[in-house]
Amino acid sequence: MSRYAEPMARLIEELKKLPGVGAKSAQRFAFHILRASDEDAAALAEAVRGLKVSLRLCSVCNNVTDVDPCAYCASPTRNQRLVCVVEEPTSIAAVERTRSYQAGSQSGYQGVYHVLHGSLSPLHGVGPDQLRIGTLVGRVERGEVDEVILATSPTLEGEATAHWLAGELRGFPVRITRIATGVPAGSDIEYADEVTMARALEGRREL
Repeated sequence: MSRYAEPMARLIEELKKLPGVGAKSAQRFAFHILRASDEDAAALAEAVRGLKVSLRLCSVCNNVTDVDPCAYCASPTRNQRLVCVVEEPTSIAAVERTRSYQAGSQSGYQGVYHVLHGSLSPLHGVGPDQLRIGTLVGRVERGEVDEVILATSPTLEGEATAHWLAGELRGFPVRITRIATGVPAGSDIEYADEVTMARALEGRREL
């Protein structure tokens, strides 16, 4: 059985912790880094360090950002009264690509976001307390939101999360909608193409 020098073995083990990276991929990445120039290896290490040091969560929407509030929440050209709720920061890009996320006749401006950082999953120990919903509920309570679009993925966990959130917000004077089934059931909206995501947003329904 092949054994690597301790620094190589340690890097392979760390790379294996990345999602979708198995042992062989981790080995391939590790040897690529080994063969890279000192400058490229240092740039990679600095990028990782900078990521951890400089990024934080937006105090308004929980998006990952290097400024607070984030660019969406601080934008004067965004409709701050239209909030699209997504599970992860990576889902924002899927919505943004559609260029269809707006309030129709209300303003013509694109809305803003709220990131939950997960979905309800009792099997994995994720309950309501593990989701970041406090600032969203606060904005709705203060009457700062006209519509909340629930754009969680159409998985069992995503649907459960959407229905739970709808129940939490239903007592307030806010429109609650759910993206339509243009996004295939059981898939993740992060991988939806522009047309599919646009149709899902345009066909959102009341909950």
